[in-house]
Amino acid sequence: MPGYFEDIAVGQVVSLGAMVVDNDVLNDFIAAFAPDRDPDDGAPDALVYAIWSRLDLKASAEWPQTKRLGVDALRWMRNPPAGELLRGRMTVMGKDQVGESKGIVIAQHDLLDEAGRLVFSCLTRSVFVCRGE
Repeated sequence: MPGYFEDIAVGQVVSLGAMVVDNDVLNDFIAAFAPDRDPDDGAPDALVYAIWSRLDLKASAEWPQTKRLGVDALRWMRNPPAGELLRGRMTVMGKDQVGESKGIVIAQHDLLDEAGRLVFSCLTRSVFVCRGE
């Protein structure tokens, strides 16, 4: 888990946890938001994004991160079927201190399937608090 801005290292990899693509959630999502989609085609892109967002929110709840400035370069590589376990990870790509009390961290976030194949990725920019010593 990342610490204060000074504790974060470029290249650091952080687990965001894991979540299964639940069959009932998939079917309910399709019924509500993509009624013409066949569930056998796997989770729609928007559901994959929602899974990543939930993992990210839960993992970062205790981090000294004060704001998410942006989510960019979204890429969907495949649509996982119901029952697939997805694992999230964040890799720190860069950081820039912007004053004495905070810094911006640029990170790549990935969702991987059980075989380790990329399902989804994006880049984020977030503000982290400095230790303030």
